[in-house]
Amino acid sequence: MAGTAPPRWFHPLVGADRATLRWALSANGPIASDRRAAVWATRIGAAYRRPFVALEKRRVRRRLDEAPPMAPPVFIVGHWRSGTTHLYNVLSRSPQWGWVPPFAAALPWDFLGITGPIRTILEDHLPSDRLIDNIPVTPDSPQEDELPLALMTGVSYYHGLFFPSRFEEHFNRGIFFDGCTEDEVAEWRAAFGYFLAKVSLIRPGLPLLLKNPVHSARIPLLRAMWPEAKFIHIHRNPFVVYPSTRRTFATLLNSFALQDTSRVDLDRIVLDLYPRLMDRLLADASALPETQYAEIRFEDFERQPIAELERVYRTLGLPGWPDAERHFQVYLDGIRGYAKNRHRYPPEEVDRVGRHWGALIDRWGYAPPAG
Repeated sequence: MAGTAPPRWFHPLVGADRATLRWALSANGPIASDRRAAVWATRIGAAYRRPFVALEKRRVRRRLDEAPPMAPPVFIVGHWRSGTTHLYNVLSRSPQWGWVPPFAAALPWDFLGITGPIRTILEDHLPSDRLIDNIPVTPDSPQEDELPLALMTGVSYYHGLFFPSRFEEHFNRGIFFDGCTEDEVAEWRAAFGYFLAKVSLIRPGLPLLLKNPVHSARIPLLRAMWPEAKFIHIHRNPFVVYPSTRRTFATLLNSFALQDTSRVDLDRIVLDLYPRLMDRLLADASALPETQYAEIRFEDFERQPIAELERVYRTLGLPGWPDAERHFQVYLDGIRGYAKNRHRYPPEEVDRVGRHWGALIDRWGYAPPAG
């Protein structure tokens, strides 16, 4: 069972800066009549935030000038619905990491200024769980860094979810930088660096632990920004990944699309995406030093999480294992009995996935699930 959908008048673009919002609403085609109220609410909310955004920019500039260089991050990569979120939630329980909190993900331009009564109100209005599964959302739930990039730049696959009339264009630009100019990539890079530098101010001196499936296609760029960055790749049975990914994108489109979604061919898009993303990740990972890349099988992680995490720590040379293990075990004990979404695996779907993703299925030795 998926999470609770947000009200129809709400839209994530309320967290965008003025330039990004203006571009988004003027360059992507007409808005569906039943979403115009959401656009007006977004405009009003964004206008209200502008003084706070300007104030935070001035205050943060001085803090960033005085801050030490950011430690190399650790990136969790892998295709959507491959267990990246579960791994992120477990690893983030160790106090050795910084990570992206919900307010930073939703309000990347002004999250450091959210204090007092305003923070309390926002905490009270957090969704009870994620839209795409039953994982709860709390003020200390680590979040992806992709939505912030959609609220800071025009390069993010989220713009395809917001504006499905250009779904594939935004999807391929946002994941693979297809058709992006050098200036657009430079803008993306500057925005990402600025956002993470701000996030690092929350817990100064700690390396950031980050999770985003899209980073699976960005390893060379991320290494150019942080040469000592480390990567943890988690993969899962592709026969399970396919229907879960399709349902995830369908849920996000239903919740956040500002235009008609009927022409988006999710079946074909997901079938094409998986091998392209995984082939890119594996090719780029082959150039990484052994101490900067670890691979983990979701099914092994689910069966023996502590043993797999200890192996990852050892492979990457991460410090602090004995203390981290204690925090991981407390969290894992607390989620026993968590109910995952159930999916059917029709024979025709299994056959289609096997034909399109066969090389990767063979590489990792997966078989169709029962049922």
